[in-house]
Amino acid sequence: MERREFIKKLLKRAGIGAGVAVAGTAGLIGYYQPRKEFYGSDAEGVEGKERLEVSKKVVVIGGGLAGISASLELALRGFEVTLVESSPLLGGKLTGWNLEALGESFPVEHGFHGFFDQYYNLNEMFASAGVRPEVFSASPGYPVMFKNAPEELFGQTSKLFPLNVLSMMGQSRRLDLISFLKNSRGLTSMGEMFRYEYKKTFSKYDSIDFMTYCRQGEALPAFVDTVLHPFSDATMNRMEVLSAAEALRYFHFYFMGSPEGLAFKITNRDCMSALVNPLEARLKQLGVKLRKGSTARSVKVNGEKVVGVVVDSPESGSSLFLQVDPAKVPQQGFAAYVTADGIPIVVGRKGSGYVAYDGRCTHAGCTVRPDTLAGGFYCPCHAGRYNASGIPVSGPPKAPLVRLAVALEGGVLVVRREKNFEGREAELLACDYCVAASDVRGIRKLVKASELGRPEFESQVASLGEADPYAVYRLWIDRPLDSAEFPFYTVSGYTYTDSVSLYSHFQEPFISWAKKHGGCVVELHAYAIAPKDIRPEEEIKATMLQELHLLFPESKDARILHELFMQQSNFTRWAPGDHARRPGLETPFSNLFFAGDWVKVDAPVFLMEAAAFTGRLAANAIFRQESLKPTPLPVVPMEGLFA
Repeated sequence: MERREFIKKLLKRAGIGAGVAVAGTAGLIGYYQPRKEFYGSDAEGVEGKERLEVSKKVVVIGGGLAGISASLELALRGFEVTLVESSPLLGGKLTGWNLEALGESFPVEHGFHGFFDQYYNLNEMFASAGVRPEVFSASPGYPVMFKNAPEELFGQTSKLFPLNVLSMMGQSRRLDLISFLKNSRGLTSMGEMFRYEYKKTFSKYDSIDFMTYCRQGEALPAFVDTVLHPFSDATMNRMEVLSAAEALRYFHFYFMGSPEGLAFKITNRDCMSALVNPLEARLKQLGVKLRKGSTARSVKVNGEKVVGVVVDSPESGSSLFLQVDPAKVPQQGFAAYVTADGIPIVVGRKGSGYVAYDGRCTHAGCTVRPDTLAGGFYCPCHAGRYNASGIPVSGPPKAPLVRLAVALEGGVLVVRREKNFEGREAELLACDYCVAASDVRGIRKLVKASELGRPEFESQVASLGEADPYAVYRLWIDRPLDSAEFPFYTVSGYTYTDSVSLYSHFQEPFISWAKKHGGCVVELHAYAIAPKDIRPEEEIKATMLQELHLLFPESKDARILHELFMQQSNFTRWAPGDHARRPGLETPFSNLFFAGDWVKVDAPVFLMEAAAFTGRLAANAIFRQESLKPTPLPVVPMEGLFA
């Protein structure tokens, strides 16, 4: 689209003819405004029965938002639902736990979460579980802090097109409308954001990354630095490795095509107690059987249907077997290995013999690492620590690591389960339907272990990827950060820090702790750490701390009273070319459906909303087979204003 055409359409559709005042008036009554829609065949008014007449069994695999969403919908319609979650806690990336620190108990979680107004399906799910509106507070703004430029403030923009774009320009110190309109090539690339159309956009732009897209389109550098780069990094994928098509969908969903603009809410209590616990209570109220702390190992099929799901506890099962060269076991500390079916094992020396442990953390099943400094084991997911005997000494784990049998046989160390281990035996949960809603890593393991005999389908699932690792660094310090006016900041231009959350500004019990002690609780996030920036934990922490000093200079003199550092890699990868091979909702088996933010859908959804949406979408697929009325699925407009 040429610059003249873009401007002409912009003015025409907004009714701009006599200046911005007229544009504002026309925008209020203009026909061409983003409006909430209902998705496809799941729209309002579709006929069908409300509930099953004879109950059917459904096994839902995965207790994150997608699995909870599917379970709630199915249970409401009379299905007998069993929800299987390998962690002892539901919630997925929203889950939380308690941390004992400074003589008090604090709730902690994976990081800060913002809940946008266009999270229609997620917000409906919260409301259905009785989540009270008062647990949310409106964010006062969306500030962006730059390393070498003044802070910018977004979020307080009009919801009306084109006033949303114009007001964003007006608020910015670095963006000016004249330079923006003079940049014809840049206007063309900007125009694509308003012309989002699923098939055309992915056909044309999924083969390149978003940074290349911006460079080829000669997007205004100030616009890239001020808006596109910091906002796109929030996908948890770096702009340099993020599919341009996915980025265009992302911006359409969050801003360009959203009737809600950039408005979002934050919870004034931790997400576990504010959101996940009410969801769990609602599941129980509806009769959903919760199998927390159990893992779905595989699905069993007969012909074109799934007949059951093999489930066991994290400690049970008979497949654990490993052979190790004793020469490779260190004299001190432990060496890490992985069995053929992906179970992590740690092996070390003990006196004249050897000792081995199952390397899965007993809190949430993450893989532990040998801790060379402390001599035990460390879980990077939630900062749990064990001593050399596998006994938990700090963090959320309560149970010790599972001890394994290890013996020298024919010059090779053989690791097996203890013969006298009293774990639950694996069992087959029979089902009429199955919804697999694990994260990327979980779904890959499940399909690989199931040996389904569908090579193309299995290859699709195996091709799913995880984004670069992210880190969360929470600090309790002995003084307030007086220059921090907002509870949350997006950050741009630093090696690690992509956002800063001041929990003592918006969430209890951190507000009360800060008032009592005159301190502050601040959390730094690294959304996606580039491979070249992967460093030992202490180096990353030291760099992030220096970045905090640059962002808030008064923090230089602060004393750290307590700290929590977590590093994980479990967000979905959205790389160029991934979309074509991404598995969709349906599978080669008529009663097996997928749900999760990684599922290929044509709807404009992302992150938490994608999880809630696909959970409901999977439930609707089952409803159709049972001639039940589908649940209406609200979405932002399927296409951009200029599509």
